[in-house]
Amino acid sequence: MSDRTPVRIGYMPLTDSLPLAVAQEAGYFAEEGLDVELQPEWSWASLRDRLLVGQLDAAPMLAPMLLSTSLGLGCIKKPLATAFSMGLNGNGVTVSPMLFQGLCALAEGPTPADMALAMNKLVAARAGSGEAPLVLAVVFPFSCHAYQLRHWLSVAGLDPDHDVKLVVLPPSQMVDHLRLGHIDGFCVGEPWNSLAALTGAGHCILSGYQIWENAPEKVLAVTRDWVAQHPQTHRALLRALYRAACHADRHMPECLELLAHPAWLDVPAEVIRAPFTQRLPGGLTGQPYPAHHFHVFAGFQANFPWRSDAGFLLAQMQRWRQCDLEEKQTFAAQCYRTDLFRDALADLTSMPVRDSKPDERHAGHWQLPGEPSPVELGPDRLLRRTLDSPSS
Repeated sequence: MSDRTPVRIGYMPLTDSLPLAVAQEAGYFAEEGLDVELQPEWSWASLRDRLLVGQLDAAPMLAPMLLSTSLGLGCIKKPLATAFSMGLNGNGVTVSPMLFQGLCALAEGPTPADMALAMNKLVAARAGSGEAPLVLAVVFPFSCHAYQLRHWLSVAGLDPDHDVKLVVLPPSQMVDHLRLGHIDGFCVGEPWNSLAALTGAGHCILSGYQIWENAPEKVLAVTRDWVAQHPQTHRALLRALYRAACHADRHMPECLELLAHPAWLDVPAEVIRAPFTQRLPGGLTGQPYPAHHFHVFAGFQANFPWRSDAGFLLAQMQRWRQCDLEEKQTFAAQCYRTDLFRDALADLTSMPVRDSKPDERHAGHWQLPGEPSPVELGPDRLLRRTLDSPSS
């Protein structure tokens, strides 16, 4: 193929980088004729900037970051595109032992809404006594982590921009800052919630699934210029990653072992496995989370770049006064290239006949029309605002 070229892919050391590891180690990149160099990064901003200047050809990127970069929010404006979602779920909210004790003392029940109400009471008590606001960390302002944390705080009437202090930290630094008392909690992807919980640095009080069921996370980001110049290389990359994601879902225990290697996460295998083996204690009671609260790499059409996901994330950016965009549909279609996904993978999987999911939310498994057969999707509810919120 005339445009085949070596591909430099940057990634953040996180559990949801697993399809990259599988594609490299199980030979899917090679089988698709790709020569791939994987390059770790340690902050989302540096990964983004290296992609923008051409030091990287592609990178799993925070889905809202792809949108914010294409809008030029907080960085150079560069049109990016994705034709592949890296998977669903994987985030958690972890708090310090001291904050955990405070929530346990104030919560009237174990639900996420109960904990949000307890957080509201605790924040009000701290403000009343003149204490500094709680400091909560997210990985980037434009991230599903930030929007999940913001949404959870808001269900009980808290204003994340005024009632707490939100800061940005690289994922791999979260646990150390929590242990040192620099922050009171964080929302981050795995394995960092498990590492905090299993080393005593904190308590994972919520899974991201409890806030938004089967939420999208990272997308494979490329510049639109690069796609135009290397369409066959990009197509082969989509195929290799899809095959690797399916492999990861089918052989999760063995594949997770890859990430324990120093070249990937350099975190003990038992920590990486914890959410998938129901050994991550959660909530206020320490009841382990069900495995389905964490990563889905290919199931439920996890890899399809749903334009409705882009629309929802753009709405979150508007909700939190980060952008003002009137024509969301057109912009979402420019960024989320369902046509490229369909072209690359039509022979490997059933395809939904539409590019967006309906607005209504679902409590269980559900289907959409697809070719050659219907496609199955999972629950997708959002945590609802509690009627007992002080500001309701």
